[in-house]
Amino acid sequence: MKNHIIKLSEQLLQGNELKYIKKAISLNEIGPKGEFLDSFENRISAYVGSKSCLALSSGTAAIHLALQVLGVQKGDTVLCSSFTFAASAFPIQYIGAQPVFIDCEPISWNMCPDLLLKAIKKEILLRKKPKAIIVVHSYGMPAQMNKILEIANRYKIPVLEDSAAALGSSYRGEMCGSMGSIGVFSFNANKIITTGGGGALISNNNEYFKKATFLATNAKDKAPYYQHSEIGYNCGMSNLVAGIGLGQLEVLERYITLRREMNAFYKEIFLNVEGITVFKEPNSDYYSNHWLTCITIDKSKTNITADQIRLALEEEGIESRPLWKPMHLQPVFKSASYYGGKVSEDLFKSGLCLPSGSNIQQEGRNRIEAVLKRLFGV
Repeated sequence: MKNHIIKLSEQLLQGNELKYIKKAISLNEIGPKGEFLDSFENRISAYVGSKSCLALSSGTAAIHLALQVLGVQKGDTVLCSSFTFAASAFPIQYIGAQPVFIDCEPISWNMCPDLLLKAIKKEILLRKKPKAIIVVHSYGMPAQMNKILEIANRYKIPVLEDSAAALGSSYRGEMCGSMGSIGVFSFNANKIITTGGGGALISNNNEYFKKATFLATNAKDKAPYYQHSEIGYNCGMSNLVAGIGLGQLEVLERYITLRREMNAFYKEIFLNVEGITVFKEPNSDYYSNHWLTCITIDKSKTNITADQIRLALEEEGIESRPLWKPMHLQPVFKSASYYGGKVSEDLFKSGLCLPSGSNIQQEGRNRIEAVLKRLFGV
């Protein structure tokens, strides 16, 4: 019998999701209102430590709304992490604004504060002050938010935290998503918890939250009939989908533990393998949910490349993938400005994401370990 495919990051349902779905159907509450939606939003707020949460159709929709709430308009510039998935940057151009990409630093693989400062100063001289900063917590690892926020506050530029993969991660005791002006999460099927597809916007600013809610519900004016003075969207989460999220939230801490155990599993495998570094927290300031465990390969110390590892795993039905191709190297953003060196480019060339799902049991770990030990002769 052929072994099942081990996915990079696969959803794990625990049972209560179906219970909540059935109840939503029995109550005829499958639309944009209901007890599960309210409860899901309240629990996200309480968990992260924000005043308000708006559940949405996707993390991308959350970023799009957040930019509009922050006043970004056509012709504005938005500073954005380059080492990320395209959904962090696409909404900038939905609005007609221009992304300006910033390289990461080698410690957390996130936006470099020094380059951020350089970019702000240069953009003010060349064009005008950037309207917002999108900081990404890559692979669940927190960015250096103390330095980034100090710079942003100095220049009075709001920070949007793209915490799509960082639910449950924290920096210096503060939850990712809660430190900036607005935070966003993703509940896509490959995230640490899922609603199948979905996202959320959180903020401690009541005006931001009210504006986001208004825009997400078709921007309906207060009137006894349908009147619209602004362009709105229909991107809220349904009560039915929120029921799935509610079931997932109940086991979030367990899933974080399982992901962190996968990181420890890889650290043990590569403990004595020269040339392989497992991505981990730089120090006690950082607490990562380790949504994905990644490695980098030093080709001066080993003849085995990231692609050789990927293909060896693939041959055994085990999924892995290269690290993010930086946004400033993407054809769609070829005309965008970029501040930085080669850190994110080098990570893309030398790195690999390894299967990290909460659903990987001992049999799966044994299969992964066998391939890696055979490949490296350990």
